[in-house]
Amino acid sequence: MATHFHQKPNMFVSHVQIKVSDLARSIRFYKNIIGFDILEQTGNTAAFTADGKTSILSIEQVENAQPLQRERTGLYHFAILLPSRKDLGNFVQHISQLDVPIGAGDHHVSEAIYLYDPDGNGIEVYADRPEELWIWNGNTVYMTTEPVNFRSLLEIADGTWNGLPEGTVMGHIHLSVSDLRKSEAFYTKALGFEAVATYGSRALFISTGKYHHHIGLNTWESLGGSPAPENSVGLKSFTLVLNDSEQAEKIKNNLKEMGHVTEIFEGAPKFGGRQAFSTVDPSGIRIVFTLDEQ
Repeated sequence: MATHFHQKPNMFVSHVQIKVSDLARSIRFYKNIIGFDILEQTGNTAAFTADGKTSILSIEQVENAQPLQRERTGLYHFAILLPSRKDLGNFVQHISQLDVPIGAGDHHVSEAIYLYDPDGNGIEVYADRPEELWIWNGNTVYMTTEPVNFRSLLEIADGTWNGLPEGTVMGHIHLSVSDLRKSEAFYTKALGFEAVATYGSRALFISTGKYHHHIGLNTWESLGGSPAPENSVGLKSFTLVLNDSEQAEKIKNNLKEMGHVTEIFEGAPKFGGRQAFSTVDPSGIRIVFTLDEQ
């Protein structure tokens, strides 16, 4: 796995914060099915780790939790990137033994497994193909959806799955947004991402540093939708790592010029880096910006 796509100077997702209805049930799922360990736990939160030192995902139990409504804006899925194709094969072997319902897609740049947590939060677990195999036409990367060759994946698996391996990162996040054009303007003009692929007229993929995508945006279920209520399960925030204070100030100025408020988000996770500021995108999705990883 190429690591430079998830390091500075690229802007990348370091942490995702999810709201759930039952902490104990979700902990069992993320430990036993996905393969995380717990880094830190409180009465209503848990931070998960793959390396015992950092956290890329945290969950928070909300009181009187409302169920997920697909027409709302927010999370489509978060995507856990494994270090190698062999790791993905071992993950497939692991979940097949547990009889977990999954979806799958070969996107040419990557091979991906899709599933849901107990509250319906979308999850992708994937492995990238070597970047030299990606096909670029100018500034556009070729991505598709074809069947995954499970036989080939299982042939390289060696039965050594013991949870998410060290080197696992949050590869990208895919968001359900209300207006694709407004979202594109926000993420490209204000934040500085580059559009690298489209999927029909209702999905857009953006990145920095020529990654196939750090963020996916679609209106498949959420066109014209509004944010979920605060006590709904789903996405609470996601964290983007900035390169330096100069970039932070530039983005803050861009956001101000476009009419977006920047503030310190008191509910931000303690992991993913030191908070510089926070804002809300045009679909009501909370973003935390950090200046260094933790």
